Amino acid sequence: MNFVKRAGLSLWARKGRTLITLATFLVISVMVLAGVLINGATARAERDAKRSVGAEVNLDIDMSRLGNAAQLQAPSIDVATVDKIGSLPQVQKYTYSMWDRALLTGKNELVEGGTKDAMGMGPGGTIGMGVLDSSLLPDFRSGKSTLLSGSHITAADKDKKQLLIEERLAHQNGLKVGDKITLTGNDEKTTAEFTVGGIYRDPRPTTEADPEYGVSPANMLYGTVGGLSALGTEGNGPRKVGKATFLLNDADAQGAFTSEAKRIAGPALAGFKLDANDKAVQQMTGPLKSIRSTATVAMWLMGLAGAAVLALLVNLAVKQRRTEYGVLLAMGEKKWKLIGQQTLEIVIIAVIAIGVSSLFAPKLTQSAGQALLGKEASAAERKLDSWKPPAPGSTGLDQGIDPNDRPVENADPIDKITVVLDPADLATVGGVGLGVGLLATLVPAASVLRLSPRTILTKGK
Repeated sequence: MNFVKRAGLSLWARKGRTLITLATFLVISVMVLAGVLINGATARAERDAKRSVGAEVNLDIDMSRLGNAAQLQAPSIDVATVDKIGSLPQVQKYTYSMWDRALLTGKNELVEGGTKDAMGMGPGGTIGMGVLDSSLLPDFRSGKSTLLSGSHITAADKDKKQLLIEERLAHQNGLKVGDKITLTGNDEKTTAEFTVGGIYRDPRPTTEADPEYGVSPANMLYGTVGGLSALGTEGNGPRKVGKATFLLNDADAQGAFTSEAKRIAGPALAGFKLDANDKAVQQMTGPLKSIRSTATVAMWLMGLAGAAVLALLVNLAVKQRRTEYGVLLAMGEKKWKLIGQQTLEIVIIAVIAIGVSSLFAPKLTQSAGQALLGKEASAAERKLDSWKPPAPGSTGLDQGIDPNDRPVENADPIDKITVVLDPADLATVGGVGLGVGLLATLVPAASVLRLSPRTILTKGK
C-alpha cells in the first residue's frame, strides 16, 4: 500500500484526532487571515486618504537660523525660483503670498468695530494679501472660510487686478462681484483700481483681530500677486516672497519632491526649510493604525498559541504510532515515506482548514474590524472635539494649550474599512499554515524515525 493511501485511511480511522487537529488549524488560519485582511484593508484606506488629501509641503523661513545677530532681516526667495519648484511633476497646485499695507480710497469704508490702526496703518488702512492661488490658503482649505460668490484667485489671474473681499465689507459698501475698488499703496501715492472677483465669509467676529496681521477679519483683502505688488515698495525689481505652499499629487511623493526642490533652488533655499504638513492624513488615519496594531498583536498571539497546541498534538500522535512505524520499517518501508505520510496528513488538514477559513473569515473580519474601528474613531473624534483654542490675544502656552495641536477641519478620522480577500492573502495564510504544520510534524517524526525498528518495537509505545 502506498503512503498516500495510508495517509487517507489514517485520517479516517482516527476521526477524533483529525477533528481536533483540524479545529486547531482552523483557529490558526482564521486568526492569521484576519490579521492579513485587516492589514490590507487599513493599508488601502490609508492610501485612499493620502490620495484624497494629497500632501502639503510648506516652504517657510527657518526660525532657528534667525537667532544670529548678523541676520538683520528675514530671508526672501525669488518668485521665479518658486515657480520652477511649482512646475515639478509631483506638484498638483502651489501658491505663495506677499502682504503689505493698503488704503481704501474713494467712497468705500472699512467695517466698523474692527482694528483700524493696527500695525500703524492709520484710518482706512487694511492688509492686502497677494496670493497666487487663494483656494490653497489654510482657512479656505480647512473650510473655515468659504467662498460665497465669484471665483477664487488662480495662477491664471496673477497679473490681473482682482480681489477677494469679505462679505461684511461688501455689505458695508454695497459691493458685488464685478464692482471696482480703488486701493492706494503703502507710499500713499500709488493708486490702482481692482475688480471684485469674489466674496467670501470669515466666521470670526469683527472685533477679533487677525493674530498675525492685527487687522479685523472683515477688512482683510486677498488680491492677485501682480496687482498688489504694483502697489508695493519693490518697484520694478524681481518679486520676492517669504513663504510658499505646494500641494502634491500623492503624499508618497514628498521625498522625491523635496530632493528635486533643493536641487532646483540650490543656495536660494538658505534660511528656509521645506516642511511636509501631513497632519490631516495623520488625523484621519490614526484609528486605522491603532486597529492594525491590535490585529497584528492578536494574530501573533493566537497563531503562536495555536502552533504550540498543534505541535503538542502532532508530537503525541507520532509517539502513539511508534509501533506502527516500527512494523512498517521492519517490513522494508522507507523512512522518508513514513515522514511523507505524516506530512501529507498535516497538509490535507491544513488545506481543508484554510479553505474553510476563507469562506467565513472575510465576513467575520469585516464585522469585528468595523466594530473595533468604530470605537477607535469615536474616541479620536471626542479627543478632537475636546480641543479648545486659546483665548483671543493669547498664545495658549500659559494655559497649557499647544496651538500646533489644533485639529485640521474637514479631516475626520476614518471610521469605515472594506475587507477584500484576494489570492495573495490566501497564499500568505497558506504559507504560514503549512510552515507551522511541517515544523510541527518533522521534528517529532525525525526523533522517532532515527531509531531502528528493533528499538521501536521492543520499547513499545
